[in-house]
Amino acid sequence: MKSSSKFLNKLYTGDNKLLLMDQRYLPRWIVVLLDIFLCSLAMLATYFILKGSTIYFHNVISAPLQGIIVLLVNLLFFFIFKSYSGIIRHSTFIDIIKLAFTTVATIVTILLFNFIFEFIQGQKIFLTTSLLLYMFASFTFLLLFRISVKESYTFLKNVTTTEDKKKIAIIGVDDQSISLGSSILTESSLPYTLVGFLTQNKISKKYKILGKPVFSVRNLAETLQNIEAQAVLLMSDSFSGKEKNEIVESCLLAGVEILNVPNLQTWKNKEDIQNQIKPLEIEDLLERSPISVNDALLKKDLEGKTVMVTGGAGSIGSEIVKQLAQYNTELVIILDQAESALHELELYLRLNHPNFNFITELADISNMYRLELMFNKYHINLIYHAAAYKHVPLIERNPHEAIYVNLLGTVNLCLQCLQHQVERFVMVSTDKAVNPTNVMGASKRAAEMYVQALQNEDKVTTKFITTRFGNVLGSSGSVIPHFKKQIAQGGPVTVTHKDIIRYFMTIPEACQLVMQAGTMGKGGEIYVFDMGDPVKIIDLAERMIKLSGLEPYQDIDIKITGLRPGEKLYEELLNDTSTVLPTHHPKIMISSDKAGSFKEIKEKAEHIIRSATQHEDTKVVKLLKEMVPEYKSENSSFEALDISKDKALTKI
Repeated sequence: MKSSSKFLNKLYTGDNKLLLMDQRYLPRWIVVLLDIFLCSLAMLATYFILKGSTIYFHNVISAPLQGIIVLLVNLLFFFIFKSYSGIIRHSTFIDIIKLAFTTVATIVTILLFNFIFEFIQGQKIFLTTSLLLYMFASFTFLLLFRISVKESYTFLKNVTTTEDKKKIAIIGVDDQSISLGSSILTESSLPYTLVGFLTQNKISKKYKILGKPVFSVRNLAETLQNIEAQAVLLMSDSFSGKEKNEIVESCLLAGVEILNVPNLQTWKNKEDIQNQIKPLEIEDLLERSPISVNDALLKKDLEGKTVMVTGGAGSIGSEIVKQLAQYNTELVIILDQAESALHELELYLRLNHPNFNFITELADISNMYRLELMFNKYHINLIYHAAAYKHVPLIERNPHEAIYVNLLGTVNLCLQCLQHQVERFVMVSTDKAVNPTNVMGASKRAAEMYVQALQNEDKVTTKFITTRFGNVLGSSGSVIPHFKKQIAQGGPVTVTHKDIIRYFMTIPEACQLVMQAGTMGKGGEIYVFDMGDPVKIIDLAERMIKLSGLEPYQDIDIKITGLRPGEKLYEELLNDTSTVLPTHHPKIMISSDKAGSFKEIKEKAEHIIRSATQHEDTKVVKLLKEMVPEYKSENSSFEALDISKDKALTKI
């Protein structure tokens, strides 16, 4: 009893794991010795099989010497094909192919030598039958050894303690799902244990994949409870938004966690599965069809061009830069006044896109002198203008700052475009510019009006294009990161109004459409994007709490705080008098907003800018309301200006 107890103590490590499972990989020289030993056994097996038959070995040299020569040639090809380099317990099809090449090359080489020797001396050294028999025996021994180690490792891993591991089921039985399951089974460090696969197809109850049962699902929630799964794993890219939402509802009903993993083809070689499996995010549940872009047109438009991206370190700007890295541009100038964010982006690009030719410039677009230096330094062909102040309540308290960046900055860039004959200028605008109720939206609408009217002036060669869309998921300061922080802190989650709705789009797809619209514009257009269906923010909050494994109003409360200054319940992409015209891209439309008189718009813009430089905020807003007649303040101290304006109109 004492000896068996000592044996068990040696067999297991302190954390109750098998010692064998805790070992490092075998050195390569040991693998080579094991393979030579197995080949020696195959040689002995061949000798004893033929010894009892009527077939005799050639006696030019002794049988033992023949065996040694064959083993030496085999060893040579072990090193040539590096069949020893794979990790035995993680052997793959590639390792089997290497073994096959090694074995076949050994026999072919010896047969060739045998043929040449017979041609010269008139007799053979090696018996052809023995060589062929050795080839099959050695390959079989080497293959069985690797299969045995691999299966033994998997078995021992499964019988060791798994109480701390989460039981998961994979949704789907396609090739990618099976590959994912194989990765989970072979990676012992993962905190998951695979209980099976789930499919809607009708299959036999005895059907198994990778030794795990496949469950035919009619009611997902019921099936998950029956198999006692604690989580499900799916590749969200393989399902539509509607399908994902149905899966989520069933999993939430069963109290099961939902994990997500990206398509295997998008994985980088250095990334392991543990870094890929993550909780399903709310962004993954948007019922949005994938966007197709004319990549050939973009490639042609960007080939060899010098591109400037203003606000290049921001959410939209940085994504445009990352997408530009995929094209053969001459140079990309990343301009921003946020030093830390610009530095972080530079580090990211150096690491992930080492061949991308770019330069970062720390600058403020409201500083005309600084811009002029840059335009003189670089021959810029294309500008993506994403620099803007966007936080509504903050801008409502600092109207002059919005004018500096959103209006003056845009004017400065436009003037530089004209002076240096920039080919194309693409401005990123916002749905808050439509029937604006806040300073931020009004300042962006004023910039839109200036850019659109400028296009109609004489001798303007630059194509001025405006793109307009709603909220982007995951941008700095947006609602989803804000909700995530509140949930992580234990709540409450704050929503400004129970009926407030917003349009949402992911950052990559917004940038794809911005770049696509930039290629199709002839100048003077305002492009609006198909934002899909609007999302009720309180529903979004409830779904995010549930995805965190918590119950809304029980574990995490939702608090209604009231609309913020300048905030409105419903965002719009078109004003009351506008319509849209289709383009060749189904998700991009042209707004029919009419361009005003540039002379008049320019005078009003200059008047607003002068007032902003003197920090006359009330006057700034009043002038904005004159320039943008549809601008009506809501939940703001500037509502008084609308009342006085209405009274003046009544008197008239």
